[in-house]
Amino acid sequence: MRAALVGIDFGQGDFAASVEELQLLARSAGAEPITTITAKRAAPDAAYFVGSGKADEIAMAVQDHRIEIVIFNHALSPAQQRNLEKRLNIRVLDRTSLILDIFAQRAASHEGKLQVELAQLQHLATRLIRGWTHLERQKGGIGLRGPGETQLETDRRLIGERVKALRARLGKLRKQHETQRRSRGRSQTFSVSLVGYTNAGKSTLFNAVTKAGVYVADQLFATLDTTSRRVYMGQEVGNVVISDTVGFVRELPHQLVAAFRATLEETIHADLLLHVVDASSPVRMEQIEQVNLVLKEIGADHIPQILVWNKIDAAELEPSVERDEYDKISRVFLSARTGAGLDLLRSAIVEWAMSAPGARLNQTYAVDEEELADDAELADDAEAAESSPTLTQVGSH
Repeated sequence: MRAALVGIDFGQGDFAASVEELQLLARSAGAEPITTITAKRAAPDAAYFVGSGKADEIAMAVQDHRIEIVIFNHALSPAQQRNLEKRLNIRVLDRTSLILDIFAQRAASHEGKLQVELAQLQHLATRLIRGWTHLERQKGGIGLRGPGETQLETDRRLIGERVKALRARLGKLRKQHETQRRSRGRSQTFSVSLVGYTNAGKSTLFNAVTKAGVYVADQLFATLDTTSRRVYMGQEVGNVVISDTVGFVRELPHQLVAAFRATLEETIHADLLLHVVDASSPVRMEQIEQVNLVLKEIGADHIPQILVWNKIDAAELEPSVERDEYDKISRVFLSARTGAGLDLLRSAIVEWAMSAPGARLNQTYAVDEEELADDAELADDAEAAESSPTLTQVGSH
């Protein structure tokens, strides 16, 4: 699908890096960026976000390049999105909708699909009127008075019922996770979660440490579902549980943070976070800040972190370890792809596990494999999806 990308520089952050990330997001969603339109503004325009003059420029680009979709690098209000679609006579997506679409494509497990659907419905609820603009143009007549509003109310009721059902099912899965965590807590098994910006190499590192075989690709949000594995770290600490989580990104939609809270809670309850950083990225410090913002939002900012500077082969760095003023390991430089520095990371995990409060040393814990199953496997045991109204036709008329 031929896409035109639109980015507005409001003088905040690295604008060039943000536009480059939009291109990656668009390609991850299956679009082909043909042209990128940028501008500088002090504040968004209330009607079109970009102003009427820039909207006309976008319209000309749509015609000249045979564009099929316009993607904004910002969150648009329902009114702005509707106004732009009327003016451009083409479908317009904002950043939130784009990320939701990528998540919908990537979700593999039952729980992941439920979380994405919940986020999509919450986003759709504010934009229902877009699907019924053909009814707005009807000027009355027998049988044509008010059908749009009636249909909107029906859609809202259907969405409300579906959202309620999804939350109930996710609540059951959340209780399963809490039971598993309590079991691990009783055995005092040390738990580690990998977090980081999307495409920083978390899944590659996870595979290198655990031999799990999780799907890896050079794209944003290649994996969404949390996967946990037990890894034997030697006689000093025995087994350690390591979990791979969904990647973060700039301005991660609040709907996704809320919907994926059950998945991200694996991060909240970890004993140690491995914050994976792309050492070769020129905006790595900004990415670190964005990840820490999301961790704060989900209540995981108090958990100890080791910054894992990955891809040192691309950054031309050597494997090494840095310590803080308390002589604790704070950074590990490695390459998950080549394996350089992985031994340093294992040693760092062992050191942190041995210093953890209440750590039982010289004992190998027998952790129930059911605790460490993927979310997809857990969801297979979940109660069959209860019947609920279908929304396949909502907003599609």
